Amino acid sequence: MKPFRPVLSLTLLVFGGAAFAASPAQPNVLFILADDLGWNDTTFNRPNAFYETPNIQRLAQRGLRFTQAYAANPLCSPTRASIQTGLYPARIGLTAPVAHTPQVMLEKGTVKQAGPTVKALVAQSITRLDTSYFTLAEALKGEGYTTGHFGKWHLGPEPYSPLQQGFDVDFPHWPGPGPAGSYVAPWKFPAALNVLPTTPHEHIEDRMADEAIKFIKAHRDQPFYLNYWAFSVHAPYDAKPALIEKYRSKAAKLPPGSGQRNPVYGAMVQSLDDNVGRLLDALDELKLTEKTVIVFFSDNGGVHWIAGTAEAGTANGIADIPITSNAPLRGGKATTYEGGTREPCIVVWPGLTQAGVATETIIQSTDFFPTFAELLKLKIPATLKFDGRSFAPALRGQAHDRGPTFCHFPHTTPASGGIASTWVRVGDWKLIRFYCLNADQTDLLELYNLKDDLSETRNLAVQQPAKTSELNALITGFLRDTEAVIPLKNPAYRADAAAEPAAKKKKQAKKA
Repeated sequence: MKPFRPVLSLTLLVFGGAAFAASPAQPNVLFILADDLGWNDTTFNRPNAFYETPNIQRLAQRGLRFTQAYAANPLCSPTRASIQTGLYPARIGLTAPVAHTPQVMLEKGTVKQAGPTVKALVAQSITRLDTSYFTLAEALKGEGYTTGHFGKWHLGPEPYSPLQQGFDVDFPHWPGPGPAGSYVAPWKFPAALNVLPTTPHEHIEDRMADEAIKFIKAHRDQPFYLNYWAFSVHAPYDAKPALIEKYRSKAAKLPPGSGQRNPVYGAMVQSLDDNVGRLLDALDELKLTEKTVIVFFSDNGGVHWIAGTAEAGTANGIADIPITSNAPLRGGKATTYEGGTREPCIVVWPGLTQAGVATETIIQSTDFFPTFAELLKLKIPATLKFDGRSFAPALRGQAHDRGPTFCHFPHTTPASGGIASTWVRVGDWKLIRFYCLNADQTDLLELYNLKDDLSETRNLAVQQPAKTSELNALITGFLRDTEAVIPLKNPAYRADAAAEPAAKKKKQAKKA
């Protein structure tokens, strides 16, 4: 059974309608979602000396900037599912970015076995967003919106593509985790999709913006919902040659070891920003700016490690340079530290949000759908209960407490240093439960006060046993409520197994 749960209260819907009286009755919706863009990869959270994002900055000056906005997962597909459904990835079972793989799996579970060096049997994610889930696109389409998706989907190919999930238009209708082959043409999209460059060496984001702007112009006289879910700045790492050289020159002037100095990534960030600017310009030219709600968000944290040659190659000269740095946040993509799930976020809601304002209100990707449901008075199935909470009060400039916020990532990712874990945040406190990580395969608990320790360097679990116990109980309740897949102790694990390969190599070296 798929988890459709009780509806939002009528009180919330009526209140939301009254608050929205000063805005258009059916505003357009433009949802801009970057891929792998870190919290500190734009200029509006913390000014940096490397990346240039004047158009995203321009957007921030128009609306409300959230400095504590979280993705529901430190990887892309789960967060995307949470935006479309308002549900936790733990509940859905889509907890890893595997929606492009050939195998169709719609039932969640754990892997059956692992080697003797592995402490935990981690989750086995489902591979598609089941069409039985009611999506934001379906809700808006039901209210007369024309719906279009442009860019990355990564929630499943046909019959799980945007066209089966509430969208009228999907371009390029590609299920992969990144652009096909490269950002700069020639691309490698299947011939059946007929996605051919209109000019030599066309950049995929330029093309996506072209198509999105055509959609805006075609539907300027009716309400539309437009997903501009950019491929940028996900692998493969390549960009416009002129921009790479620009950022290579900038990098040469930075102090040695600067965290943000990758010229290819800098060029990729600029191409993303350039096309955000083109979308804003189109709305301005068509006089739709005051009729359009705009969200800017990223699906997970930035890549903080050195990409392998399969992703980056050596031609661009970045094989020894980390893609980006999320400092002062710890970790990044595929980790449950702040660098993995704290995201850049802007919401511009004409008639509701004040311009150029920042808020420390905590929100999460699960919250977008319920917020739209409240303020646009969307019709929601009576059996659906969101895991997310509407942050409409925050948009009005009022206090908003969403309550405990959770992230469940039951996987291990060696490249990123990510370990199967769940976190909960309440106020300034954050507790992370790392599964089976202690020497005896019990769970390791790490407690941080983010107000005093944004970089998560001081584990207070031992010093604060009462707070640790309180938050750990919340995690237990969350796992039970969402029927989450919880990593299990690996019965084949042996503490001495990890030393065996090293000992074997040493023995072989002596023989040689």
